[in-house]
Amino acid sequence: MRLMWAVVVGYGLASQLGLPTGAEVFIHSVFRFLVFLGFFGALLRAIDVGASFIVTSPWATTHTASHALVPLAVRVLKATVLVIAIVASLSAMGYPVASLLAGLGIGGLAVALASQKTVENLLGAFVIGADQPFREGDFVKIEDFVGTVERIGLRSTRIRTLDRTLISLPNGRLADMRLESFTARDRIRLSCVLGVVYSTSAAQMRTVLAGLEAVLRAHPRIWPDAVVVRFKEFGPSSLDIEIMAWFLTTDFGEFQTFRQEVFLQFIEVVQSAGSSFAFPTRTVHVVPAEPAFEKTSPADFRKQV
Repeated sequence: MRLMWAVVVGYGLASQLGLPTGAEVFIHSVFRFLVFLGFFGALLRAIDVGASFIVTSPWATTHTASHALVPLAVRVLKATVLVIAIVASLSAMGYPVASLLAGLGIGGLAVALASQKTVENLLGAFVIGADQPFREGDFVKIEDFVGTVERIGLRSTRIRTLDRTLISLPNGRLADMRLESFTARDRIRLSCVLGVVYSTSAAQMRTVLAGLEAVLRAHPRIWPDAVVVRFKEFGPSSLDIEIMAWFLTTDFGEFQTFRQEVFLQFIEVVQSAGSSFAFPTRTVHVVPAEPAFEKTSPADFRKQV
């Protein structure tokens, strides 16, 4: 708005300067260019304002799939507005743009044939936005790496890994890959196997099993519908106990704190039952070799017999 008012005031003052014809024509061309610049700048800002209004509206909360398409639609609209602004500004400054538009129309087919991958990636971006396997800011696992989705672009998606490196994947390829979103889960699973020594008696094992299950069920953030604490098998060097439970949290840092708390209590349960944790061991039985027969003469052998 400041730019537009400045153009209006400047245009009115320029007519009072009594400039030569050539300079006056040039000044008017500059003012026309500034008018286009202000108009299209306001249009770009209007796109941002409209997008922010859509994202914060109640409609967006009930249409999550459409909500994910808003950033992509904003980028497409801005790119279209910029192209129109460039053409309109060149036309306002007196440059012939008809031949340019004709050339673009004739070369459009060749460009389309040469940009099949680009079109594929563009369509992949809209497929990702509509199907919504993940959003910007989600923590995901793609094939053999994990990271946080930083930006879903028109051509590629950028993912920040745990090593703080940035991986860019084409959207067309990404739409066909195996994706796993950790942000979408409603709870986090605790799964482990505890091994106690073979000297543990049956009574001690029952005490350990009951104590471990009591620790899990007493936790305020445990999911009570499924708590598994079972004597699993006779391992090579330990009696194995299978433990599986779910914590009602989606924050992995919070889950790590809960896991640490229950693990410390697991140690207290095993120690109070009079048992201990096993570690990989191997018992080797050494059998002494038979003594070798001494060399004797036949006469001495008969005497010994």
